[in-house]
Amino acid sequence: MSTAYPIHLSSAKPAVNGWKASAAVYPGDQAATIYLEADEAENLRKIQRAGRQLDGIGIHSVALSGNDWDQERQWAFARGYMDTLSKNTIDWAGHDAAAVEHLEQLLDTTVWARELVNLPPNAIYPESLAERVIEKLTAVGQNKIQCRVIKGDELLKEGWTGIHTVGRASIKPPLMLIVDYNPTGQADAPTQAVLVGKGITFDSGGYSIKSSEGMVSMKCDMAGAATVAGALALAIQQGLNERVQLVLCCAENLIDGHAYKLGDIITYKNGMTVEIVNTDAEGRLVLADGLQYAGETGAPLIIDAATLTGAAQVAVGNEYNALFSVDDQQANRALAFADETNELLWRLPLQQWHKKNCPSPFADTANSRPQKGGGTGGASNAAGFLLNFAPRNGEGWLHFDIAGAYHASATGLNAAGATALGIRTISRLLRSQ
Repeated sequence: MSTAYPIHLSSAKPAVNGWKASAAVYPGDQAATIYLEADEAENLRKIQRAGRQLDGIGIHSVALSGNDWDQERQWAFARGYMDTLSKNTIDWAGHDAAAVEHLEQLLDTTVWARELVNLPPNAIYPESLAERVIEKLTAVGQNKIQCRVIKGDELLKEGWTGIHTVGRASIKPPLMLIVDYNPTGQADAPTQAVLVGKGITFDSGGYSIKSSEGMVSMKCDMAGAATVAGALALAIQQGLNERVQLVLCCAENLIDGHAYKLGDIITYKNGMTVEIVNTDAEGRLVLADGLQYAGETGAPLIIDAATLTGAAQVAVGNEYNALFSVDDQQANRALAFADETNELLWRLPLQQWHKKNCPSPFADTANSRPQKGGGTGGASNAAGFLLNFAPRNGEGWLHFDIAGAYHASATGLNAAGATALGIRTISRLLRSQ
């Protein structure tokens, strides 16, 4: 007999003495009940809050019971119920084997991505991140996966100066991981999409050093890499049949006598020169390499994800991710899929002139403005910097500044740590190409 604690949904008005009417869930000796509202969007938030509250009182195994648990409601509960270390267990409702398999795949991928982000920086560094991603994607993609790692000074030989510059001060060498998923069996099959992930496995800020309290959660600065890798894994599990490549730009941003300095100028593979005015604006420097690689493939869709700016979180809070694009058609697709998968996503401004919003008298551009947080419009200006490296002047390019990817402390909806927000949206974009 299962020892899982049953969770029921009910549309009846709650009549439970001793509980506030605003409570998300009413626990009893034998089971708990979540009372539904008329608004389904509010129901999903309430169900997620209920999951968080049940974890908070120490319920470690539940069974979702009854006929009212559709797939989105079950996943909303799972999002709230997942503890930081992903040890809680759920028995899904329903007898639809395909729906249960979908939820299991989603849970498996989400738990994997969250663990990557939550692990400490002594466990996750460029090489170990690449190894874990290769292991995961090979497991789901099998012989359809080919991987290549470009590491250390090999990056300079191939022209990937941004990754090398940011990571050269660490004893853990920087690297670019390229994963090629090709289910067609044809070596010359066109690449339909490229995913680019920021994989800064620890960010001290470099010589523009962060405060201690600002640095303590900077193991999460590789959440972009975990998000796009998770999105590809989920898409493969759910039947992706197009060729897609993944590019992770991995480094530790540390300080020693070899570290890059303010005032340095980097020359990129495309000939663009960049003056460093803030070594803590390093994510855009490594993504520039990834975007150039993506352009070389000729793929019509390029998606990058990064914990790029604090400005994005100021703009949209910690429950949304921010979206930037100059391609309205692709941006609208992303917003539609985010709505379909109940992942909060908000589009922020980006125009071609944002490319020039970080001027330098000494180089083609600077990597930021020499002001705290990059000054006003910092998230758009960071996206504008990336637009300099996106192929086709940004046609077919989507930039996710994943403000909601990590919470330093628990909220009413999520446990402390990684959320994996964005994986479902990006996975849907891949499968709709």
